[in-house]
Amino acid sequence: MNTELLEALNILEQEKNISKETMMDAIENSLISACKNHFGTAENIKVIMDRETCDYAVYAEKEVVEEVMDPALEISLEEAEKIDSALQLGDVAQVPVESKSFGRIATQNAKNLILQKIREEERKVVYDQYFEKEKDIVTGIVQRYIGRNISINLGRADAILTENEQVKGEVFQPTERIKLYIVEVKNTPKGPKILVSRTHPEFVKRLFEAEVAEVRDGTVEIKSIAREAGSRTKMAVWSNEENVDPVGACVGMNGARVNAVVNELRGEKIDIINWDENPALLIENALSPAKVISVMADPDERAASVIVPDYQLSLAIGKEGQNARLAARLTGYKIDIKSETQAIESGDLPEDYMEQMGMNPEGYEGDYEEQY
Repeated sequence: MNTELLEALNILEQEKNISKETMMDAIENSLISACKNHFGTAENIKVIMDRETCDYAVYAEKEVVEEVMDPALEISLEEAEKIDSALQLGDVAQVPVESKSFGRIATQNAKNLILQKIREEERKVVYDQYFEKEKDIVTGIVQRYIGRNISINLGRADAILTENEQVKGEVFQPTERIKLYIVEVKNTPKGPKILVSRTHPEFVKRLFEAEVAEVRDGTVEIKSIAREAGSRTKMAVWSNEENVDPVGACVGMNGARVNAVVNELRGEKIDIINWDENPALLIENALSPAKVISVMADPDERAASVIVPDYQLSLAIGKEGQNARLAARLTGYKIDIKSETQAIESGDLPEDYMEQMGMNPEGYEGDYEEQY
């Protein structure tokens, strides 16, 4: 038994997750390559390797002839009989090849072939490992800043957190552990290239999946997410069970669950709203915390007209338009927001609301304050 080789293959399998079968194939190919370098051809070379003991034998299949013209492919009857006395002219003899007889160059090429295969398999194993984690969260250790990018160690591979995928204002220290979302894993000649992000909307979704059991098991479904990284996220949730409150499940007892996500996002505000199949109700929820008087949604045009009380207009629009912008992204509708006064002046206020408030649905004349 070739115990040293078997032990080496076992170590490779345990430490680098490279299968013994793959490496045995590589050894067979390297022996064939060495024969080609040594003899000038390998068409008639056969390698037999025992998968259990790692013992191997190399044979050259040569035709038995009276006069040898090509020593690489032919053998004389006299020489053949030394191998097997039963061989006759025209038979094929299996001539043992001693690997010790290979020249230095042939041996070096065989060694390089095995090392190259080990490197290729290492890269493949690492690629497969992180490809399975694509679109998921991993924990990495900050190594150093490379310009404005950050080098992150993920364990068996490194990733670069580019400036575009960083949240503005976040500063990390070397050796700090941070969570990241794997956007994509590419296989390159130099090994896997892992693209990570902390700004991706799906990052928030995966954090809630890790924190909220109901989201993880599918009881509560995150229907839509709109995010401005570092500032605010809006998330619409839906429950597949009547007795489960989707918003309450995500918020948790005393806000424990949502606070855990907020802490990971370093203070980013999160609005969690109820998803509704009715676009008007969904848009009303999405504009929370602002109160809404009416919503007129056009599903064909994917546009909606929203009327809010005068004192709620700035809240509905949000700082620099953020609340309205996130609501539009969350719902997929173009949202036009008007105040109550603007709606009265343009005649857009719903008649039932005007009647309820004691206004004249036929038209408005005079001072708004008096009629209100």
